[in-house]
Amino acid sequence: MNLPVVELFLPLALAFIMFALGLTLVVADFKRVFTRPRAMLVGLAGQMLLFPFFAYVLALAWNMPAEMAVGLMILAACPGGVSSGLLTHLARGDTALSISLTAVTSVAAVITVPFVVDLAMARFMHSAAGVEFPLLKMVRGVFLLTTVPVLLGMGLKAWRPALALRLERPAGRLATALFVLIVLATFFSQRQVLMANLGSIGPAAMLLNLLVIGAGFTMARAGGLQRRDRIAVATECGLQNAGLGIFIAASVMQSPAMTVPSVVYALLMNFGAIGFVILMRGRERNFAGGRTDVVVR
Repeated sequence: MNLPVVELFLPLALAFIMFALGLTLVVADFKRVFTRPRAMLVGLAGQMLLFPFFAYVLALAWNMPAEMAVGLMILAACPGGVSSGLLTHLARGDTALSISLTAVTSVAAVITVPFVVDLAMARFMHSAAGVEFPLLKMVRGVFLLTTVPVLLGMGLKAWRPALALRLERPAGRLATALFVLIVLATFFSQRQVLMANLGSIGPAAMLLNLLVIGAGFTMARAGGLQRRDRIAVATECGLQNAGLGIFIAASVMQSPAMTVPSVVYALLMNFGAIGFVILMRGRERNFAGGRTDVVVR
């Protein structure tokens, strides 16, 4: 699969995934999200505070080279990944909350990315970055890949509910298959970088993913959120827009070394998220099987 095919396949696959999610949603789902601001605030805190904190601690603990450390902080400053909606759905979480968090963090990134990158440059490289952030390009990309397909799916469900119901299951299965192909395409297109750096930075990236998922879930539970909200927050915390991190490191910062953390994390975060999905679905079955006991107690 050559690069033009990958660049064409990935946006189309992500757009279809979001369309499939739209088939499962109605307007009331998003109204419910914004009538519960605590879930949004906890999710934003996890995404915008927890991730940078753990990334900074691990960069120091791993004694990463300066450019690698800055690259990890670039990743930490990025908004949530587009695939978080699908994985939240598969884990039986609140998909509307996940999509809303992705949208809000994507817009907020115009402030968070330059701020975090400038601090990282000052801390690890003792210089100021002065990052010029491509806001319009990113917002347009997020809008086209997430908002438009979701609205199309929701529109079909409202206009032809019977057709949307028939399409929901096969579309969901195809979306899951496309997600697997995206992971494989990421590995294939970045295989040289991955093979060269997986052994050195891979353990730190995997640990970071597990830490932020676990901390996000714990923080959501401490905040009194419902189970579906906790799943959405944890998934959103663990999945980053690594593609944006690669773009900033390569095109804005013009540093191939800074792209490495985003490339490695782009692959490994999916394994952590899939494990979380399996865990949540297993606990859901256990809860359903023991529901009578809970009621009796």
